[in-house]
Amino acid sequence: MNSQEPRKPSYLNFKKDDYAWKPDVDYRKHPEKYRVGRGEQGVLICEPYKSEIGKHWRFKTEEIAKESSEAIFAMFKKYVEEKDFVGADMSRKYLQMGFTRARRYFNYKGGKKYDQENDYQQLERGTGDPEKAKAAAIFFKKWKEAEAHEEYSVMKKEWKNTLG
Repeated sequence: MNSQEPRKPSYLNFKKDDYAWKPDVDYRKHPEKYRVGRGEQGVLICEPYKSEIGKHWRFKTEEIAKESSEAIFAMFKKYVEEKDFVGADMSRKYLQMGFTRARRYFNYKGGKKYDQENDYQQLERGTGDPEKAKAAAIFFKKWKEAEAHEEYSVMKKEWKNTLG
């Protein structure tokens, strides 16, 4: 693909069978099957964490994002305290996703980046909701606080070295 060709969403070539995270695995019972991955990978699949954390994940307004990020960060700290790396990492991913999704809704009206009806052409930036930038900033701060957490950082390094 040359730099002149328009980019298309990566989900168009998604191969479910090759994906490291599986919806039929209980990652609390089988944490050894969990992979850290890149960014937010697996965040909407890994149960029971998806259900535990996801119900708190909201970013509609600055106030809602503050409440949501604080609830998720409290879960993050609890998981770290319990030495539950998968829960801690999933919490960190939800904080990261709060930032990235709120930014998407700030950058693009309705959070849609590609026009499915027009060969997935990228839509115009700067058409989104300014309130979402405030929500994104709140999630960004908590995400970075989670990543900088000393005990979590040690757990993550050990996990990646032993399990991936």
